[in-house]
Amino acid sequence: QVQVAESGGGLVQAGGSLRLSCAFYGSTFSLYVMGWYRQAPGQQRELVATITDGGGANVVDFVKGRFTISRNHDQNTVHLQMKSLKTEDTAVYYCNADAIVSREDYWGQGTQVTVSS
Repeated sequence: QVQVAESGGGLVQAGGSLRLSCAFYGSTFSLYVMGWYRQAPGQQRELVATITDGGGANVVDFVKGRFTISRNHDQNTVHLQMKSLKTEDTAVYYCNADAIVSREDYWGQGTQVTVSS
């Protein structure tokens, strides 16, 4: 059973940085595209970034240049390095594992990121 678990959220002032981590368990890590999504209060969940097993990264425009996604194959983890945070980045951030073949996907419980002005 695939499980993903986020950590690293918290409260930070605008302009600051945070690093989110996602641990992957229960299957072959290389068979999954990993991603980060976020959901702000009253908003729909939205894609932030994805990364393939080969390291191909896709970061959406509204965080490009500020957020970086990376993947550690030895530890089966994915990280989201966030810098120059803005108040509008406040959201619950979710890790997603998307199986390449079956397209089943798995979600973590989320980690809260709050950016204060």
